[in-house]
Amino acid sequence: MLAAERRKKIIDLVHQDKRVLVSDLSRMFDVTEETIRRDLEKLEKDGILSRTYGGAMLNRHTNEDLPFVTRNALNTDIKHSIALKALDLIKDGDTLMVDPSSTSFEFIKLLGNKNNLRVITNSINILHEFSRSGMDIVSTGGSLRHRSLSLVGPVAQETLRRYHVDAAVISCKGIDMERGITDSNEPECEVKKAMLRQAQKVILLADHTKFDQVAFTGLAELQNIDILITDREPSAQWSKRLAEHGIEVIY
Repeated sequence: MLAAERRKKIIDLVHQDKRVLVSDLSRMFDVTEETIRRDLEKLEKDGILSRTYGGAMLNRHTNEDLPFVTRNALNTDIKHSIALKALDLIKDGDTLMVDPSSTSFEFIKLLGNKNNLRVITNSINILHEFSRSGMDIVSTGGSLRHRSLSLVGPVAQETLRRYHVDAAVISCKGIDMERGITDSNEPECEVKKAMLRQAQKVILLADHTKFDQVAFTGLAELQNIDILITDREPSAQWSKRLAEHGIEVIY
């Protein structure tokens, strides 16, 4: 097994169990404990976990602005499941605005069977990975945030104001009944707000861990969301609140 593949499996394990032990990982992957320690050191530098005596524990907080590469390695199965559910909402010929989140990136990866799509995005990763796809992709331009591979600032927001689209597809860091939809980075949040203003329909992709969480900066009120796609049925209290705001929930 390649080191990158082993580290991806470690990420899945630590996210699932919140804590892993060097001895257990050594036996599981049939490598030395020193090899596992090097893996954990690398993952700690990437901001995914914190090493502890004999192992490591999950290192995540709603206000952490993790690099895109790190976020893209977390919860991959859940993101894929959410992205699949979003596909039925997209029709041939639709125009979309898509944020630079790792969940939205997973969504874009699945759009290959749709025709004549136009995607407007501030994601450098989408621009690079799908440059040869059949989609008509428009860049917002703007100032590059290396950490998140996104474009932000006045130029990006001004570009978005030129267009009116069928749907905006976004993700977030937290969903709270009182404080609404929140995120961890203010410049990116301002670009997402511009996307919401230009879209006929707003689709929020958010897994169950985002519920009852509040991140650093406000993104939108609950009533600004038209469709919420998640991986589990929300609680009865949440289902009632979402219904009160006319939000369609897909899980």
